[in-house]
Parts: sequence; structure tokens; C-alpha cells
Amino acid sequence: MHLLTLILGIVLLPKAHTLNCYECVRGTSGACTDTANCPLPGQLCSALRLTSYTGGSKVVDVHAKSCALTSECVEASLNFGITKTTINSKCCNSDLCNDQPAPVPGKSTPNGKMCFQCKGQDCTATLNCEGTEDRCISAKVNAGGESITIKGCASKLLCLPETQKMSGVVGAEVSCCQGDYCNSASSTSAGLLLLVAPLVSLVVLP
Repeated sequence: MHLLTLILGIVLLPKAHTLNCYECVRGTSGACTDTANCPLPGQLCSALRLTSYTGGSKVVDVHAKSCALTSECVEASLNFGITKTTINSKCCNSDLCNDQPAPVPGKSTPNGKMCFQCKGQDCTATLNCEGTEDRCISAKVNAGGESITIKGCASKLLCLPETQKMSGVVGAEVSCCQGDYCNSASSTSAGLLLLVAPLVSLVVLP
């Protein structure tokens, strides 16, 4: 009798509700009409915007919609001085509520943290970190068979161990640290995403 009750309980137990969200990755144009049920209970619907600037001009503007964990609903940036990439994710908790694109993050202001940046071969220039950028970063990237060093500021989110799953895709040696000007020395800790496409993949894809 107890076994029968257990079986009936399992069969009749209602499934945990998961949201139905819009899901796509696209540029600034084009409609996002695909939908998907979130695979995990507790996930939210998310609209994400990744924007990259070079010399103050916008060069990349990618929109994405998907299911997301609360920890993935963030605002973060990666700043190398002349180039900067921002992530802005807006989350909500009802079916298909992510119908609107995420807004462009507002203009960031200096937060008092200071890091080194590279200008050509000279990596002793000062960079004022902005917004949520609370880490200094140092990286060596292979470009055209040549090793290039880049330094700057990054948000904590982009320095977490989870970013190591992009190691090998980026082909870079990277280190984040805390403290003003702590990125003075070169390092070889692999794992931070530095390219726009891997950055989108990290935040959008499960």
C-alpha cells in the first residue's frame, strides 16, 4: 500500500514550473521570435546586450535573449583604454517577459581604482577604472603569430573561475588582480574571455 501511494505521488506530482522565454542572438536589427522553456527551475528570462567601443566609437552591438540564472543578470565591463566592452543583462520572472532588448548601460564614471594600460609597447600608462571595474587585468594575446600584451580594468564577473571554460578558445594568457596598479608584472594564468564572440557565448549559452 505504501509503495502504491509513493508511485501515485510521483506520477501525480506537478512538475516544477519553468518559464517560457524568448531565445536568440542577433545584431541590432531583426526580430527575435524563437522561444524555449527554461531547463532549470528558478531560471529567469533575460535580455542581454553586449557593446564594444574603440576610440569612443561603437563597433559591435549584439543582442541576446535566453534563460538565465540570477547570478547571470549582471552589468560588467572590460576596459583596455582605447577599447572597452560592456555587458548589460536585464532579467524578469514571467513567461516571455524578455520581449524588449536590454538597454545600453549608462555612461560610467571613474570609481577611483587605477590600473596600468598599454600604449603600443609601453605598458606604464595609467587607466582610470569605471563603473563596476574593480580588478586590474594583464593579458598576452597571440595576433598574427605575434604576442601582444594588453592591460586594463575588468569587472569581477569577468575574472571568476567560470571564465576558464573559454580557455583555449581565446588563446590568451590572462591574470586578474586586486589593488591599484597590481597588473604591473606579466603573468600566465589562463582563462579570461577577451574576444566578443566568446564573451557572448559565456553569458548566453548554458
